[in-house]
Amino acid sequence: MFLSEFMLQQTQTSRVEQKLPEFLRVFPDFASLAAARLSQVLSLWQGMGYNRRAGYLHRSAQEVVQRYHGFLPEDPQLLRSLPGIGSYTSNSIPAFAYNRPTVFIETNIRRVYLHHFFYGQQGVADGELMPLIAETLDTQNPRRWYYALMDYGAYLSRIVINPNRRSRQYTKQSPFEGSVRQVRGAILRILTAQGQGVSRDEVYTRVYQDLGLGDSPPRDYETRFLQASSTLINDGLILQDGDGTYNIP
Repeated sequence: MFLSEFMLQQTQTSRVEQKLPEFLRVFPDFASLAAARLSQVLSLWQGMGYNRRAGYLHRSAQEVVQRYHGFLPEDPQLLRSLPGIGSYTSNSIPAFAYNRPTVFIETNIRRVYLHHFFYGQQGVADGELMPLIAETLDTQNPRRWYYALMDYGAYLSRIVINPNRRSRQYTKQSPFEGSVRQVRGAILRILTAQGQGVSRDEVYTRVYQDLGLGDSPPRDYETRFLQASSTLINDGLILQDGDGTYNIP
């Protein structure tokens, strides 16, 4: 449950369904995940996007082993102290893993309450939905209730115009092609495949070749590359040595 909730952040369920069994075969428990090299985790994560989640997942597993002896806490406050876990995940894990009546919101849940309680209203904040979610929660079996609620939200997405567009939290995702996110993914793909340090200049060249940008990079490519590599360094996913070599920590 811990792993699937991490994966489902910003990723479609269909992609998680394909990746989750493979991940569990390699890392069946917190101990094996915590002991793995970050490069192993990133390599297996490829195709999921938002690679910083893989780094958070790895660090969280290490903290669960070190602080909680390999047992995941069910207290939302303790969960929120782990890397990469925010308000939603810290409450969804106790509900699904331990059947605790915690209150949280995600895309499908939001869709249900907007459709039935705020029909036609624009700019509805999550703070207006949360009291209704709490009031209608099945406190005896919250796990089953949330499963049903999220399934119903997924069903609504197929039969009505997306109510989430009327949420104050709604943002349209920018295109992936040509984005800094795409360059970040290409940098990590090259470094994890190499298995050892690669010079910054070589990574720079191989990324635009990997992305099929032709014999020479487009005008704004250098800016995107610098943004991508800087954020990867800041996220702790790559290291830059003094000689300009990139490595996975």
